Amino acid sequence: MTDFEVHLDRYLIHLEGTRGASPYTIKNYANDIGQFLSYCTQQELPSLSMIDRIFLRRYVAELDTVGYAKSSIARRVAELHSFGDFLVRENILGRNLFRMIGAPRTPERLPEYLTTSEISALLALPDIQKPLGQRNLAIMEVLYGAGLRVGELVGLDAGDIDLGQGQLRVLGKGGKERIGLLGQPAVHALVRYIEQGRSELLQDKPTRALWLNHRGGRLSSRGIALMLNQAGKKAGIRIDVHPHLLRHSFATHLLDGGADLRVVQELLGHADLATTQVYTHVSQRRARDVYLRAHPRAKDENTIDVGR
Repeated sequence: MTDFEVHLDRYLIHLEGTRGASPYTIKNYANDIGQFLSYCTQQELPSLSMIDRIFLRRYVAELDTVGYAKSSIARRVAELHSFGDFLVRENILGRNLFRMIGAPRTPERLPEYLTTSEISALLALPDIQKPLGQRNLAIMEVLYGAGLRVGELVGLDAGDIDLGQGQLRVLGKGGKERIGLLGQPAVHALVRYIEQGRSELLQDKPTRALWLNHRGGRLSSRGIALMLNQAGKKAGIRIDVHPHLLRHSFATHLLDGGADLRVVQELLGHADLATTQVYTHVSQRRARDVYLRAHPRAKDENTIDVGR
């Protein structure tokens, strides 16, 4: 194993053990940073301490030349920044040389979300006469009702749920714990699933996991993503449905309903308010669309029937 590979391996262990990164995140970091380290090897760079601004710019230019999107390049640069911070803390680098370059500017992408009618169509699909249908409805209600990340959802144990208080204990990014709130529909779906569906799926196997697959083991993130994607297609929803889409919908609908941004930040488990603020742009865009459709003076005056 080369020094480059040793550094990356230690960083990935750090991401998993200290920061609680998901397997999906770790895989992305391994691929993207590994790509840069392969480039270093190809260029016969003897050590990461030999990196300079010209070398980094050449690497970014090569990514652009082979057709990577600006957003993809920006992600790789941000990952290298974080990797460099780790190398400094480990005394492998004296300073973070990766910060000699910034990420390319990318057009702002607003998060997609489902309308309330699409949410209703999705929630109407599961067959609640069957264990898997009871589980699937409860998953949808909790994802949308509490705005959880899929990693937070799959990590839930039965003991994390307080049905009496309508809340659950969530272990978020970096091992930070927070309380997620549940509306009455989510509570009702959970009661049905826990008392009926989960008991059948359990098959007398000892497990603390809340969400079980058909074999009685803990349901995976992939299993949840597949279930939601299939449900979205059956419901005729215009975009691919995935777990984070329900989280986006949760935040957007809260702000549409007049919720305070700080409250939404706390419910989402965002460390930085700026991360939450992107949803205000979605809500404002929707308000503008409604205004243009509804207000008579928002349109060209030639389109208004002045005789009415």
